[in-house]
Amino acid sequence: MKTKSLLLFLLIIFLTINTASATLNVVIISDPTGEDPNGAAGGSMSFAQDMFQSTFLLSREQQFVVLSGGEGDAVSRLGAIVSSISRLERGSTAAEGAAAAGSFAGIRIMTGGPGIGAAVGGSFDAYLVVVDADDTISVTPVSGGLATLAPGERGAIIHLRNTPGNPQYGTAARVRRDTAINIGRMIRDGYSATTIMGEVFEQVAKQSGEKHGGGAVNLNSGITTGDMFTPGDLGEYGYPMDQPYRKVCPVDGWNVGFPTAETYEVCPIDGSPLKTVYAYEALADAITVTKDSISVSVYGSDEMGVTETTREVVRAAVRREGYNPNSIAESLNRAIDNGYIVGVDHVEPKDINAVESARAVGVYYNPLPGDRTSPPWDLPVSSSVLNIIGNIQTAIGFVLVLLVLFRSSLITSFKRR
Repeated sequence: MKTKSLLLFLLIIFLTINTASATLNVVIISDPTGEDPNGAAGGSMSFAQDMFQSTFLLSREQQFVVLSGGEGDAVSRLGAIVSSISRLERGSTAAEGAAAAGSFAGIRIMTGGPGIGAAVGGSFDAYLVVVDADDTISVTPVSGGLATLAPGERGAIIHLRNTPGNPQYGTAARVRRDTAINIGRMIRDGYSATTIMGEVFEQVAKQSGEKHGGGAVNLNSGITTGDMFTPGDLGEYGYPMDQPYRKVCPVDGWNVGFPTAETYEVCPIDGSPLKTVYAYEALADAITVTKDSISVSVYGSDEMGVTETTREVVRAAVRREGYNPNSIAESLNRAIDNGYIVGVDHVEPKDINAVESARAVGVYYNPLPGDRTSPPWDLPVSSSVLNIIGNIQTAIGFVLVLLVLFRSSLITSFKRR
């Protein structure tokens, strides 16, 4: 989505509700050279409600992320975001982008990218993690003003506060420090930023209770978790990141999300035992590029869960049959018929743009009209025939009702004859 569209979406949300603020903001840069496709990542979550994807704004073209938070009012928060993005789009460093928060009371801005470093500005309680070339780790507490991970350095910045009402309130300071130390060790040991991000979400969710998505982004590859963990409606909490998210068949990729997954122990396709995937694992998987990764883009539907389920189905189909539009379309249509993908019509091979050289697949859906969730059945008879049959059944039913109501009169009349 373009930056202007995202800002318009933010403005609408801010004017509609008393928006929640991310309490976890983190940017991790394990490879500042940009050579590792998983070498830079950003993410956010909170205990609060309404943790929509707008808690992070990703520029795929310029490889930066803007994470927002703080206790200031919504107008100030939006102003800080606009100012930060404007600076970054003009080629500023992360420090210059985050410094925009200093002009707005109570607001926090965290920015970062593989080429610009990372920074947090405004109102914050954070740790700055730096891993030197000789693998020496420094973890420094920083609070308010501006803190910077310089361009070219390996490291991270993690902010964490507790949300009032969180049953684990009071744990943030300890968890913030412990998680920062863990990030430093994992960078030193050669883990990529996207893998570390999954570990961060697990540790913070379990130990501090700030656990609702939010989501995360891969800054090198431009991959985002999208709506995987964000609330479906206003006033709701995002998905708890320390809970089971789905069950997956390790053989063919079939998967089903919770709570429906509770009814499945084996894969309905081949009988294989299903693997339970927790939300923090699903997050890391979604933003991590591997040599077997398949980039799947989905167009034409804003229904919750459609994008994520489509990606899983497409990837499983490609692993089985290769980049064949026919087999991909068949797999998607089975998922639609079984109710795993809702709100869209069946697809045809022409709706699938599969490019094997780029390891990429585009799926173009046509949304269903009205409030329909599934397409009509493809029956061997026309709807007019069914209407005639229905009318005949109605007539027969009406006659049977009359026979029941007037059976005594009919029997008496018959005997007289």
